[in-house]
Amino acid sequence: MKEKDNNGLENNPDMDINTDENLSGLTHLNEPVSDNSELEKIKTELEEAKDKYLRSIAELDNFKRRNAKERLELIQTAGREIITDLLDILDDCDRAQNQMENSDSAKDNREGALLVFNKLRNILQARGLKVMKSINEEFDPELHDAITEIAAPSKDLRGKVVDEIAKGYYLNDKIIRHAKVVVGK
Repeated sequence: MKEKDNNGLENNPDMDINTDENLSGLTHLNEPVSDNSELEKIKTELEEAKDKYLRSIAELDNFKRRNAKERLELIQTAGREIITDLLDILDDCDRAQNQMENSDSAKDNREGALLVFNKLRNILQARGLKVMKSINEEFDPELHDAITEIAAPSKDLRGKVVDEIAKGYYLNDKIIRHAKVVVGK
């Protein structure tokens, strides 16, 4: 059987919850609820986040060290292939030197030296080296370093390259050395 309170509302005697803090009862709805479980959950999440952060930092540091080591190894061995190819040329130069010392024929010496020079050019071209064409071309400060200017032998050579002191080179279509040139004025 249900009882009625002072306001005429039904009360369930099995439930001892008082909605009004001014009335006596065993339990009030306004009492703070214990947040220990939520606090523990937040602490656990914080510890997990800290752990993830520290692991990420350690992983980044390892990556940086590994990357620096690989880059150093690459720099140290980058020229290995080209040097190995050039050793054949060096051997040819040694043979040509011996031949020049033992031979009186200027023609044979010249032909031997030309063979060595051509072999060197072919190896470098196979590696992506290209010679820059400069003579009779318009002077371009992006490609050429002007050493001096001279009077142009003809009007059509004004502002153009009339002589080349040192050739310019491209490596895989990137300038690796500007041509040193004489410009007509």
